Amino acid sequence: MSIVGYGRVSTREQNAGSQESALREAGCERVFIDRGESSRIADRPEWVACLDYLRSGDTLVILALDRIAGTELMAIELIRDLGRRGIRLRSLTEPFLDVDTSTPMGEAIVGIMAVLAQLRVSTIRENTRRGLAHARAQGRVGGRPSVMTPERVKAAVRMRDAGDSIAEIARTFGVGASSVSRALAKHDEQASVITP
Repeated sequence: MSIVGYGRVSTREQNAGSQESALREAGCERVFIDRGESSRIADRPEWVACLDYLRSGDTLVILALDRIAGTELMAIELIRDLGRRGIRLRSLTEPFLDVDTSTPMGEAIVGIMAVLAQLRVSTIRENTRRGLAHARAQGRVGGRPSVMTPERVKAAVRMRDAGDSIAEIARTFGVGASSVSRALAKHDEQASVITP
């Protein structure tokens, strides 16, 4: 049974020394440190090496959960996977993470965490939908403003009616042909609604 540590810093310029010291002080015999790697990427080199090194009965020590996982769902999946492998996870800054996931109580705690994480994701989605609906009701649309301003659309319609191609119109305005096509299609659609 080994005590193994894992640390991570987001950029290569950051110093991982304090993490490594804390992990060594916590009794880690072997420490893996990723430098300049995002926690949202699962195949970080030292993380993969750490997972390969761990055996059933070992304890993985981390400074905080965000060192190994970039999202709640990713964290829960990792905790479950470690539990299935018989590896205990301990966080130095989050006491609730000193859980033996191979026991019924540990598995229940991970289940509760999964439900709360899913609730958070669903709440964010619902709030986003509500906010977008409210913005649309106020006449606002998200995204970047179109490069085809109303004045440009009028000029593009005149140019098209005079026989210019979409490519020629796009070159004239210094925009992409798809922007011109979308703007003209939207103009034509609105014109057909106004004048049946």
